[in-house]
Amino acid sequence: MRKLKLIWDFRGEVALKTAQHHEIHLKEYITIQKSNVSITGFEAITDMHAIAFLVVDENEMKPLRDALKPHRGQIYSE
Repeated sequence: MRKLKLIWDFRGEVALKTAQHHEIHLKEYITIQKSNVSITGFEAITDMHAIAFLVVDENEMKPLRDALKPHRGQIYSE
């Protein structure tokens, strides 16, 4: 089964800190919803662009996408 990476983009001088904080909220949501999502993270793309993300099975993507409204998504490869 394919895994999809749901991505939130943050830009500006505090992009990395914002992405890091957003990951905390993603983990809280996963806990509250008792979801089996186990991969989350954040990373700096450039000094002014960072992302937060979570990885879901393709069949679980739509409800999470609709609830959390990521900016974009892509196929996840480890």
